[in-house]
Amino acid sequence: MGQIITRFAPSPTGYLHVGGARTALFNWLYARHTQGRFILRIEDTDAVRSTQASVDAIFDALTWLGIDWDEGPFYQSERQEIYQEYIQRLIDADRAYYCNCSPDKLQDMRAQAMARGDKPKYDGTCRNAGRPKAQDTVVRFKAPLTGSTVIEDTIKGHIVFQNDELDDFIIARSDGSPTYNFVVVVDDLTMGITTVIRGDDHVMNTPKQIQLYKALGHPLPVFGHVPMVLGHDRARLSKRHGAMSVTAYRDMGFLPEAVINYLVRLGWSYGDQEFFTRTDLIEKFSLENIGKAAGIFDVDKLLALNADHMKGLTTNALAEHLIPFLKNKGCEPGSNEYVVQVAETLLPRSKTFVEMADQALFYYATEIDYEEKAAQKFLKAAALEPLQLLIAALEGLSTFDEQELEQAFLAVMEQTGLKLGKIAQPVRVALTGRTASPGIFEIIAIIGKEKVIARLKQAIEYINKGTT
Repeated sequence: MGQIITRFAPSPTGYLHVGGARTALFNWLYARHTQGRFILRIEDTDAVRSTQASVDAIFDALTWLGIDWDEGPFYQSERQEIYQEYIQRLIDADRAYYCNCSPDKLQDMRAQAMARGDKPKYDGTCRNAGRPKAQDTVVRFKAPLTGSTVIEDTIKGHIVFQNDELDDFIIARSDGSPTYNFVVVVDDLTMGITTVIRGDDHVMNTPKQIQLYKALGHPLPVFGHVPMVLGHDRARLSKRHGAMSVTAYRDMGFLPEAVINYLVRLGWSYGDQEFFTRTDLIEKFSLENIGKAAGIFDVDKLLALNADHMKGLTTNALAEHLIPFLKNKGCEPGSNEYVVQVAETLLPRSKTFVEMADQALFYYATEIDYEEKAAQKFLKAAALEPLQLLIAALEGLSTFDEQELEQAFLAVMEQTGLKLGKIAQPVRVALTGRTASPGIFEIIAIIGKEKVIARLKQAIEYINKGTT
């Protein structure tokens, strides 16, 4: 076959969704795995629904995912002369013809066919009539009337369509604009596409496209139709299943590597392996391992995978990813070293960077807002003595490392006879506002002596107000 050339050809009528991103990813990975080429084509012939905002959103999503292209982007709206040339080729070769059947006539034709129990298709009225081109004529492809059209699908296998069930479909409308199935074939053959990987909702288009390839005397590409992505209820994926634009996952604090990993696993497997880096995927991806069953989109699995990819980051990379989310929450992140310390303490409890930023707010707060239940349970009169003793112990420390902090707590335990938990939980609420946080010594060391003592005094003031 020579060099593998794949393509991704979205219609710019909205954002890039999960299914479209997976199609792009499969094509990109196959091209990269085979040292081939990946082409981006924008199918913008629907002038009413196509928008520049959608084009920009597609570029933005692909760039975030790290899916780069070797050629393009090509725009179908800029290729009209090429399409007209190929329409004329088919007319000149008697493989297409002009048809002037009116909409009413076509409707009657279909109604009569259905009344006979036949398939409602075009009956070939103008097929051999030699109609001239006119203002009201469309161009129809002269499809084979007998035999079969076969798809040797690399994923679905051998698929046969009987030609007598197909009809002479339109390849150019009366205004001269070409139709989808025609322009796709012209684009793919002129761009040298060798492998077409796309959703299996395109299977029914494929026999028409194969017939066009043959009529134009061009070898067929390899077809691979990927099963759809479904929701947990096995219905077509939608927003109610948690599926949104790809860039929405970016804004929610997901890593592109995690989204790519998850999208690939929606229909492709490599043994029992679940976690893949980008390098792993390029090395291991193949069409043979794409499954025939629909992928089931599961937000919880995506979250778990994102947590794993977060844990795989270096500490500096972790901080770099967290900083914009902290800024979005109105925090001044501080030094890179400080953000690294913050991120490391929150990593075990975080599945996204938005979640991590939310949990980090207590590190940056000037005053702590207490969760109501946490305050009611732990900021009570019984906590006054240990909090006051701890302030005195902390004020006497010359260093503020975890070892010294542990000694301060031990001293308070000896003075009060309380176990660590009875002291640590009121302190935790005083410092963070809630009952769950990273290790108490870790957060005290990071927040620093001045802020810790101020927060402990705030808690004492809160308790005193509640007891007076």
